[in-house]
Amino acid sequence: MSRLFLFNKPYGVLSQFTPEAGHRCLAEFIPIPGVYAAGRLDADSEGLLVLTDDGRLQKCIADPQHKLPKTYWAQVEGEPTEEALRRLRQGVDLGDFVTKPCEAARVGEPAGLWPRDPPIRQRKHIPTAWLEIVLREGKNRQVRRMTAKVGHPTLRLVRASIGPFSLDGLRPGEWIEASAWPWEIMRA
Repeated sequence: MSRLFLFNKPYGVLSQFTPEAGHRCLAEFIPIPGVYAAGRLDADSEGLLVLTDDGRLQKCIADPQHKLPKTYWAQVEGEPTEEALRRLRQGVDLGDFVTKPCEAARVGEPAGLWPRDPPIRQRKHIPTAWLEIVLREGKNRQVRRMTAKVGHPTLRLVRASIGPFSLDGLRPGEWIEASAWPWEIMRA
């Protein structure tokens, strides 16, 4: 029977079980052999990481061809205009590729969001805003590159959900085993 785990990856933790100098890794939090992350989050990003011992399920969750939506909360510098949001929604030319259209909206600070440790660096006279961005692809540092390209660098990035899986109140460093999951994501 396949096993599936939901983990709230803290800031500064690598999305791998092998330690690297100067970084914490998944092995410090998840003492279960034979599980692997279905996708990655940069060390400076936080939030939902799905892990499984089933290679087929891992591929279905991580592979963009299955088009599982990935929801991110991005705290950005400045206050994005409707034009900046439109550019995000339509796709952004990042030089090496053009992002696919996505959902992007301004939101209030997400309910239940924990303080980041260490806190983000803010400039005293520049406001920040929260965006909710839903992607169906996942390139390296994509959200950060997209928001910077439209003039609003990301200061904090939290992945809130992947398809049907969400943080559901998990605090940073906590994980749970999912008792069931929607197998329809395996069809494709």
